Amino acid sequence: MRQRLPAGSDPADTLVVLDFETTGLSPNQGDRVIEVGAVLIEQGQITRSFQSLMNPGFPVNRFIESYTGISNEMLGAAPPCHQAIEEFSQFLGDYNLVAHNAAFDWRFLDSEFGRIKHAYRGNFACSMLVARRLYRDAPDHKLGTLVDYQNIPNDGAFHRALADSEMTAQLWIRMLTLITERYALTSPSFALMQKFARTPSAGVDHYLTHCDAKR
Repeated sequence: MRQRLPAGSDPADTLVVLDFETTGLSPNQGDRVIEVGAVLIEQGQITRSFQSLMNPGFPVNRFIESYTGISNEMLGAAPPCHQAIEEFSQFLGDYNLVAHNAAFDWRFLDSEFGRIKHAYRGNFACSMLVARRLYRDAPDHKLGTLVDYQNIPNDGAFHRALADSEMTAQLWIRMLTLITERYALTSPSFALMQKFARTPSAGVDHYLTHCDAKR
């Protein structure tokens, strides 16, 4: 596990990008994660990845099978959720996290970690909120649309956790490059990106022009 940096100083180019496939939309309604995929970005380069199916202990419906391509037969041979999420926690350590539509993944991460009584010490940022502020001319800000909009190489495989996390990572790296070049910033911090994601679209140019990149 890496040594934790002082609060606010974590770089935005070193973190874990996460994606979950799930049985439904809400852990509060009993939905569970059925696949976790993640990649580690270090200094702007993807260096490692993690993927595991997760057996929720009950069958998924036909819509989820069709949407994700994950069958009940595949899940029957997968490790139980508690085992897979424990392995993922070792991969994650205390790195900060990015996800596309992060509020969704955060709810499920919190739920699954709560079941194994694991405390996560990092922070979360949303690549979709950042994209809404940087790519205001995009048709929409779904991951697949943004991948096409930015001509990010891909094999067309979406709605599987590792593929989506890899595409999100490529998008995040591209957005960091755009921000550093457009606004003449160096080493944007994770905290800066979190604040940028919450800044009203009309104010993002002013914010990035006048900010301290390391904050």
